[in-house]
Amino acid sequence: MEAMSELLSVTTLIKVGAVTVITVVLSILAEVVSPRFAGILTGFPLGAAITLFFMGVEIDPGFAAGSALHTAAGVAATLAFGYCYYRASVPAARLKRRFLHVVLACLAGLAGYFAMAAILSTLTLSLLMALVVPALSIVVFTWLVRNIEDVRIDKRVRMSPKLLVVRSLFAAGTIVLIISTARVVGPTWAGLFSAFPNIMLPLMVIIQLTYSPEYVYVIVKHVPQGLGSVVIYAITVNLCYPLYGVYAGTALAYGAATLYLAATQLGKNLLARTWRGAEQ
Repeated sequence: MEAMSELLSVTTLIKVGAVTVITVVLSILAEVVSPRFAGILTGFPLGAAITLFFMGVEIDPGFAAGSALHTAAGVAATLAFGYCYYRASVPAARLKRRFLHVVLACLAGLAGYFAMAAILSTLTLSLLMALVVPALSIVVFTWLVRNIEDVRIDKRVRMSPKLLVVRSLFAAGTIVLIISTARVVGPTWAGLFSAFPNIMLPLMVIIQLTYSPEYVYVIVKHVPQGLGSVVIYAITVNLCYPLYGVYAGTALAYGAATLYLAATQLGKNLLARTWRGAEQ
């Protein structure tokens, strides 16, 4: 009964609603703009920020600040999810049943996530470690998926109210399975769960069930570009929540994450133009 009342609390419903809307919007952006663009935005601190914010409001700013270090390190577990999903999906693509293909890929991704999270949960994280672990993970993962070809969705399905409802229900069902655990598992696992791919997972499944796995692979390839902003966000939360409180700390963290993402994208575009100029 207590678990049910917790599940139906206002804050939980807000979490579910926010993550559901974000996931559905990202699925539409993947179709209208590109899977690459959706992949980058998926790595932005959306789900993690919501979880850390409510940890700070419902439990304690200090608890959220401590959890934030494990959220930063948890980026490595998110990347393990994406890579294991991708690696399992490639041979599973031979299956004629698309739903079974997705289930196998999800199970492999979740196994990778929890295996990496279990390793991370044994670490005593300092601020430096919380930066180094995800940074190395991003570099390694980016190299591992470097050969995935960027493709766009040319023939989009017709967006209907029924399709939006199905996507919304699936996204909501996914987030309901992983919320309201912070009070039970403690700050270490609460922080790791904050980095759980609660937006990435339903987004990938929605795109794969609607289209084909090649578009999901593009999302997987470009998620690391955005995940660096999760690290910056979490570190800022760790530093600012105890000093300035949850609301001001959240604003500062989002500002830092946005500046990081903008700077890295501008830098990448500049390097690409310089490289093309040198080739010519």
